Amino acid sequence: METTRRQLLALAGTAIEGQAFAQSNAFPTRSIRIVVPFTPGSGSDTSARYFGDQLGAQVGQAVVVENKPGANGIIALQSVKNAPADGYTLLLASNSPMAVNPLIIRDLGYDSVKDFKPISGLTRGMNVIVVSNESRFATLEALLAAAKSQPLNVGTYSAGYQLAAAWLASMAGCAFTNVPYKGQAPIMTDVIGNQLDFALVDLGGAIQQIKSGRIKALAVSGEARNPDLPNVPTVREKGFNEYVQYSWVSFYLRSQTPDDITTKLAESLQKTLATDEARAFARKTGGELMPYPPEKMQRFHLEEIARFRKIAAIMNIKPE
Repeated sequence: METTRRQLLALAGTAIEGQAFAQSNAFPTRSIRIVVPFTPGSGSDTSARYFGDQLGAQVGQAVVVENKPGANGIIALQSVKNAPADGYTLLLASNSPMAVNPLIIRDLGYDSVKDFKPISGLTRGMNVIVVSNESRFATLEALLAAAKSQPLNVGTYSAGYQLAAAWLASMAGCAFTNVPYKGQAPIMTDVIGNQLDFALVDLGGAIQQIKSGRIKALAVSGEARNPDLPNVPTVREKGFNEYVQYSWVSFYLRSQTPDDITTKLAESLQKTLATDEARAFARKTGGELMPYPPEKMQRFHLEEIARFRKIAAIMNIKPE
């Protein structure tokens, strides 16, 4: 009797494993959702839509982007954390919710390392300091000089940009007052309308307005000038040699998602990232590809946390 019971249990376990394998092997059988922590119009949103479309073509299913802005990305990440770990809900995440929030916000409600695992890095891009065409500031030097006598309002839309702005103020010995937004699109509206002293945003989400002459770019945060904006200097050129800042985006899943589903999605994205079309997309949006597979993206994620931790320590920023 005991042997029979053991045999039945073994058969049942084998059947369950076989069913799970068949289900994951057939993945996906319905549409996939990508949750974005920011409003439409941001560089993150643009990347989610482009790579989402390419992923859908690879796996043969529709991919739908859902924007869940607010609370420095916390709303979106908690939403994905609470979704089933079945591969049908992806997170488009950036350095802000994944590497900065854990350092400056208490009681996040998620652990960016334990609760999520990367599928693939996508792109990285410089930040850019922009002002209205009606601004009294024609150069970065003039802006920083003014901020030494009176704090200037800076528009940002995530903790990463807020920390990057505070880092620059600390280096320059001046003061900025952060004005938080839920996404880049409303920041651009207020910059164009001269409602902000300046903004620190993603270059990809601002490059078309800069090229069209709707706003002015004072500096970019890259190691070198952006080739599409050769007349815009880097912050480094203005005497701040350590100031290099890129914003990056990556697709993540819940960490409990089966490995074979993760692998299938990762391999599909790597095929897309190897194309000339993907390189052209990154260049058009002011950035470059960051085609890291899961293991490399995980290492990079941890390195970014360590880098931002050093910046926060220099500025004596602690979780609130």
